[in-house]
Amino acid sequence: MRAVLQGNESTAAENSTTAAEELQAFLPDMVPPRAIEIGLALVVLVVGWYLSKLAVRIAGRTVARRIERPSVTRTVLRGVRLAVFLWAAGIAAGIIGVGNTEILLSVTVISAVIAIVLAPIAGSLINGLYVLADRPYEIGDMIEVTDAGHRGFVEDITIRYTKIFTLQNTFIVIPNSEIHARDVVNYSAEDERTRVSVGFDITYESDLEAARRAAERAARNVDDVISGGPDIRIGSARYAAAPSCYVDEYGKHGVSLKLLFWMKHPYKQLVVRSAVQDAIGERFADLDVEFAYPHRHHVFDDTSGVARVGVIDSERRAPDAPAEAGDSPADPADR
Repeated sequence: MRAVLQGNESTAAENSTTAAEELQAFLPDMVPPRAIEIGLALVVLVVGWYLSKLAVRIAGRTVARRIERPSVTRTVLRGVRLAVFLWAAGIAAGIIGVGNTEILLSVTVISAVIAIVLAPIAGSLINGLYVLADRPYEIGDMIEVTDAGHRGFVEDITIRYTKIFTLQNTFIVIPNSEIHARDVVNYSAEDERTRVSVGFDITYESDLEAARRAAERAARNVDDVISGGPDIRIGSARYAAAPSCYVDEYGKHGVSLKLLFWMKHPYKQLVVRSAVQDAIGERFADLDVEFAYPHRHHVFDDTSGVARVGVIDSERRAPDAPAEAGDSPADPADR
């Protein structure tokens, strides 16, 4: 196969040289042959550029049908375009007289430069292959880079980098060598339904069962919250699809409750959480339920001792006036 390709390249180069010689006969003698060869080489490169785009258009639908992943499809089409353009570049190199030996030497030198100077890029390319093979996310998925706090939609995946369109309407380009070593949460993997939790505390004097039922009903009436239906399966476990409120802890200031519910889509978690908490607050206002908060009660009884309080009239006494007898307790312990 290689011999056939080399034969085709050499045949194309010979034809181009013959074309250059024929073109020389129609041009004035003042035009050097070298200029004609360079001009033909540029024409071949331009034609190769447009042929590469045409090859992508022709092969695009076939590749997309056989490969389901958009990221792999784009990578394959980029490879097809690069192969066609390199083929045209080889013909152009033959026209200007660059032989196989010069090309091999140039490739060797470039490879040495890449190995020494561009090692990080080579590492990114290798990690890009891992990303494409492991399939941690796909174009269109909503992901979150946990250690950096970036959350958004995957716009593009290449061999070198991953492009993320964030929820703040900005683009983030992360090299594959970095994102491959980070923790990535994929909210759109297979099933977009996402489980969200909301925690709150109520006082010990509140009606616990009424509070739990009210929290569950409040979540059911919020848009994008799954109100019921068959259980949702995750691995070998099954979870109730309807909102459920559980006792999380008996704390120092009240009873800690945790409300768990499922969202249809993971794109507006903050909005849905806020709507659920607003609905809970409205329902608790009509019930014998009170949110708990840190507070203290000071209780004095017979075992607390005796405390004396002295009130100083600031209007009748100057700030520097000496204290009168009886202003402070005589007993040092009381003082």
